[in-house]
Amino acid sequence: MTTAVATSSPLTSEDRCDRCGAQAYVRAELHSGGELLFCAHHAREHGEKLKEIASSIIDETHKLTEKS
Repeated sequence: MTTAVATSSPLTSEDRCDRCGAQAYVRAELHSGGELLFCAHHAREHGEKLKEIASSIIDETHKLTEKS
């Protein structure tokens, strides 16, 4: 998964995975202008396809292992 510099707002606990509803840690901004949000699990599962259709991918999965 490639990481892009976030041009949009950071993901929060309010952002939910479009696949399962879990907290989203990855935002894929699409060439078509839309966006998809994914939890870490589904971002890994669909990562190769996302690279094909996304203009940028913002990966914040590092938040899962950061200490407060």
